[in-house]
Amino acid sequence: MATTRSSVPFVRPGVQHDLPALHDLARRTIDASYRPFLGDEAVDWFIGSGGSDQHITDHLAHGHVRVLHVGDDVAGLTILDGDLLDLIMVDVSRHGQGLGGVLLADAEAQLHQEHPVARLESFEGNTAALGFYLAHGWQETSRIPAAGGMPARITLTKSRPA
Repeated sequence: MATTRSSVPFVRPGVQHDLPALHDLARRTIDASYRPFLGDEAVDWFIGSGGSDQHITDHLAHGHVRVLHVGDDVAGLTILDGDLLDLIMVDVSRHGQGLGGVLLADAEAQLHQEHPVARLESFEGNTAALGFYLAHGWQETSRIPAAGGMPARITLTKSRPA
């Protein structure tokens, strides 16, 4: 899709008409990026069950979704819930363009407005995401063992700048 606005990325609150683009972005990105650490069966089930779509829809209804644009294109999203960065996702076709850093900086600013410490969880096997968070100043604070069909996760936190 051609862009008609500036190509400078910007983040704004999500709105109802974003849902089709956000659902599509999440399905494609989960399909392409999550298989190495979740496995084919889990990814196929999550996408096929509508779980991915429902997660975004539910959080949008509560005002928790922020949308990254590059021009007119939806390029990523975050879900912020209390002090938790619940989800950060950049369209798989735009990985490696620095957009994750734009989204993360926005999420941190939003979270730190009300919370002195922000937190997130990442799958232990998602080494690319873990490296990204650590490079942006997040610190590992705990590990959650695999249980109940969920893979092991790592909790990371980042304090509000002084």
